[in-house]
Amino acid sequence: VQLQASGGGLVQAGGSLRLSCEDSGHTFSNYMMGWFRQAPGKEREFVAVIGVSDDFIIYADSVKGRFTISRDNAKNTMYLEMNALQPEDTAVYYCNRPDGTYTWGQGTQVTVSS
Repeated sequence: VQLQASGGGLVQAGGSLRLSCEDSGHTFSNYMMGWFRQAPGKEREFVAVIGVSDDFIIYADSVKGRFTISRDNAKNTMYLEMNALQPEDTAVYYCNRPDGTYTWGQGTQVTVSS
């Protein structure tokens, strides 16, 4: 497994989760990375992207102000801190390069109950 997302779970609305994405098969520190999500019956959508350092970060409007993306290049790991979760955030969350270059992993399920 080269991209392993973890940290999902079931949380009530207003709660928080921290997702992790460990990259075991690539030169992690050389590339921008992003989080994506796919809700049931919907297309996969962009959530956030981070540059090779913290100098470039973009969020989808739907998560701006609630989610925080970060990375630790020494650990080949990227994070997504999710606060004020809402039922519409329910989805499988994936990590990949912004253009989806790598093979998609299994993702991690986030379920937010109302």
